Amino acid sequence: MDQNRYPIYETLLSHIKMKPISYHVPGHKNGMLVQEMSWNNHFSHIFKLDVTELNGLDDLHSPEGMIKEAELLLTDFYRTKQSYFLVNGSTVGNLAMIMAVLKEDDEVLVQRNCHKSVLNGISLAKARPVFLQPDFYEDWGVAGGISSSVVEEALSLYPHAKALILTYPNYYGMINDLESIIEIAHHRNIPVLIDEAHGAHFAAGNHFPPSAVKLKADAVVQSAHKTLPAMTMGAYLHINSDRINKGSIRKYLSILQSSSPSYPIMASLDLARHYIASFTKEDEQYTLEKIASFRSELMNIKGIKLQQFQDGKGDPLKITIQSETALSGFELQEQLEEKGVFTELADPFNVLFVFPLLKQGTDFPIEKTVQLVKEAVSPYEMIREKTEKPKFRKAAIAKLELNEEQMKKMHSTEVPLSMAVGQISAQMVIPYPPGIPLLYPGEKINEDDISLLRLLLETGARFQQGENLINGFITIYKYETSGGY
Repeated sequence: MDQNRYPIYETLLSHIKMKPISYHVPGHKNGMLVQEMSWNNHFSHIFKLDVTELNGLDDLHSPEGMIKEAELLLTDFYRTKQSYFLVNGSTVGNLAMIMAVLKEDDEVLVQRNCHKSVLNGISLAKARPVFLQPDFYEDWGVAGGISSSVVEEALSLYPHAKALILTYPNYYGMINDLESIIEIAHHRNIPVLIDEAHGAHFAAGNHFPPSAVKLKADAVVQSAHKTLPAMTMGAYLHINSDRINKGSIRKYLSILQSSSPSYPIMASLDLARHYIASFTKEDEQYTLEKIASFRSELMNIKGIKLQQFQDGKGDPLKITIQSETALSGFELQEQLEEKGVFTELADPFNVLFVFPLLKQGTDFPIEKTVQLVKEAVSPYEMIREKTEKPKFRKAAIAKLELNEEQMKKMHSTEVPLSMAVGQISAQMVIPYPPGIPLLYPGEKINEDDISLLRLLLETGARFQQGENLINGFITIYKYETSGGY
């Protein structure tokens, strides 16, 4: 297929050139209603692209024209059985692939440090998660991927598991031996579902990690908006084998996605596919040279440490620094923001930069960024004594203490964190970013959970729906003296 085309964007431009008179939704009428508004300068061109399912503009939920062609180009580029545009982010892709594969009471093996949308999908399917403990990188203080030995043990203990759900890479760009894990699961004919939200650009060249699509995972979700030039909420879902029922996928995408999908988002997905499809070896080399220059300059800044991937294997677009001053990662991020440098995330120790995928000759303010980082850390003295990082200690393989139906029948109560060890959590505890649950409803709370929670609170982490945590309380399932939970 001709990867130089971008049919959605081309068709929308043709529609605009007709100077259409709008008697249809959306209410801005191709931007006419807001022409005199002071803020219209930023939206005028976007509004013209923001149309609806008119004749000739196709329908995402039943594509036959330009959207179908755009999805076929996506399928062709990533070499999958079928690929889909998502306008509700990777979240909806995760939900759809999980609900298409699992049914009530199915056991499913899931990576412990998954995104909350994966856990929400399992909950909606009423499946029974078995959590797999990831490797922990003590120097970084973060969890990485799953080892193949843990997967082998889990499949031996739970041979009737209906799926294996993994995250690859992790938020920081770390990868694991996914190829071996996929082979192990496929040997038992178990489908492998991958949340590859941060890997849509892996197809850009050989210096990037291999995509889960290339490694033959059965279903792969990618956030095109994270590392490709797509609008926020733009994502891809790739179906890579006959272990996934494409009819079920289409059904759940139709249920879960908006019935009024955004044409600007779809057009940006089309353009993002074109961007990476036209990414040359020269573009790849240019990006890598700029990354090398940025990393080299960061290494020379007193007060920060540039983190290195184990064995040098990881996503080169992810660049993580760690404070060697009294600043926590969160505080360092705040100092950078005061200088005008806005990073992807911070944790108690690290700050993560997401570098752009640059075409040859594209300018990016690397030198200015380095100078601003220097200014941000220069007022703070180096410290010799490093803060001990909490260990991410969970059982290698663990089930929830309570299932969905049991939890529905339970009562809950709040207790101080000091009294929570040994209790069953009744709330999802999500430090944000990066949106990975520390505790899941139905899970027993241990001492390490409370230690990590206290550290996150002390260093300024935010929690979704966690006002009680800030006040030193957590919600648990109430113990009944007549017979337990």
